[in-house]
Amino acid sequence: MKSLLPPGWPRPKGYSNGISATGRMIFTAGVVGWDEREFFPSHRLDGQFAQALRNVLAILKEDGAGPEHIVRLTVYVTELQEYLSSRDELGPIWKSIMGDNYPAMALVQVVRLVEPAAKIEIEATAVVPE
Repeated sequence: MKSLLPPGWPRPKGYSNGISATGRMIFTAGVVGWDEREFFPSHRLDGQFAQALRNVLAILKEDGAGPEHIVRLTVYVTELQEYLSSRDELGPIWKSIMGDNYPAMALVQVVRLVEPAAKIEIEATAVVPE
């Protein structure tokens, strides 16, 4: 994988502008922060963020992928201001689960998610070299 940074652009913090990769592609559905019993262990954004990331990684692991293979994430939140005010808590959570992997990302505020208790939903694309 190769992170794409046009000349003269500032290095983004916490994501990449673009990623170039070749290999086997894996796509997840939208993944929320519930556990394997479809129970939300946390009703806080940071707790759901951590659980959703762990869930994404559990799905990817089923085909031999890990956080280092994620090239794109789309994150949907129900409250943008809650996300922005939680960034100090979300950064360490990211590092503990994802390490130093910073895929291309988009963050979108939505009116609500299909699961009423969900505050965040994450879609991932991974590319595993063959």
